[in-house]
Amino acid sequence: MKKILSLVLVLMLTISAAAMAETVKIGVFEPASGDSGAGGKQEMLGMQYANKETPTVEIGGTTYDVELVYADNGSSTDKAPSAAQSLVAEGVSVVLGSYGSGVSIAGSPIFEQAGIPAIGVTCTNPQVTAGNKHYFRICFLDPFQGTVLANYAYKELGVTTAYCLAELGNDYDVGLVHYFKEAFEGLGGTVVDETFPNGTSDFTSYLSNATAMGAGVFFAPCSIAYITQIVAQAASQNASFALLGSDTWDSNVVIEAAKGTNLKVFVSTFYQEGGNPTFDEGIKAWLNEDSEAMTNNGGNDMIAAVSAMGYDAYYTALEALKAAGSTDPKAVNDALWNVTYEGVSGNIAFEAENGDAVRDTAYIKTANTTDGVWDFVTVQGVE
Repeated sequence: MKKILSLVLVLMLTISAAAMAETVKIGVFEPASGDSGAGGKQEMLGMQYANKETPTVEIGGTTYDVELVYADNGSSTDKAPSAAQSLVAEGVSVVLGSYGSGVSIAGSPIFEQAGIPAIGVTCTNPQVTAGNKHYFRICFLDPFQGTVLANYAYKELGVTTAYCLAELGNDYDVGLVHYFKEAFEGLGGTVVDETFPNGTSDFTSYLSNATAMGAGVFFAPCSIAYITQIVAQAASQNASFALLGSDTWDSNVVIEAAKGTNLKVFVSTFYQEGGNPTFDEGIKAWLNEDSEAMTNNGGNDMIAAVSAMGYDAYYTALEALKAAGSTDPKAVNDALWNVTYEGVSGNIAFEAENGDAVRDTAYIKTANTTDGVWDFVTVQGVE
């Protein structure tokens, strides 16, 4: 009888301790559907792996369980505000995301009004952070990325004529084409740029236009849903120009589309597999153990740069919570300005004006269309 009572007491104490456990909520503001759903899922994988690896954080002397709260912004600027509002209603202390600058910009006023800080992961458009004090980011910006790609195309590939294509009304696409064009023409090159309407599936006319003008590169910083179609249709036309992509192209879905073709594909990105062996080994093991995670990664264990960035964003948020000593969003916002973190993608720190990351290099990779992998080319900066 005493043994039974002792067991009951232990059980009651365990239940009581669990009930008393403190929880801090981190909002995940990402597309799990829509044109950018594939990229959003890969970005979330980094956060999910980090949360599995480090599920608690000590804040002000108390250990908190970290709960990731998800809101699908649907890759749509129309849906983003309601997704952001749902995170506010959940009482999150800080938000991570989004994959996609347009949805980040659309959700930003909701977070600002609620006094909740957000950490952009791979949203590279300058307008995400411009003029506000609540949205930070850990990635490089499009003026830098566009200039890097222009320099690489002109100086390394020896190209003097470029064709650029963007989705009409997409802040990320249009902005990045603008910065690329500005830099490429500044180097002495010639640029022709066009836009396509949302929902386009036939890109043959755009590809033909690039061929007709004698373009050496076809630059299209689009979402994965469009990229795979562009790659397939460029291959069917036996395109001789190089396909030049931005960070959205750095996906195993894209490399799979290019596999077996004669295309030349180059991308700029945030991380190269092999950059941090411990991280690489750990997330690959997790992907192979979790069938849902593997599916969300496109069916194999190739590490997307956005996953590495999602991983770093999670730990940056933990550093901010620890520095704040509180789960209060305002305290976390104030603490973020001085947070530094040595991530797998490099050192993370925020400049004082807009909370943008201090970044001065990007990785350039090329598609190995025989083996179906990305090969590292160089680390590219801007002179």
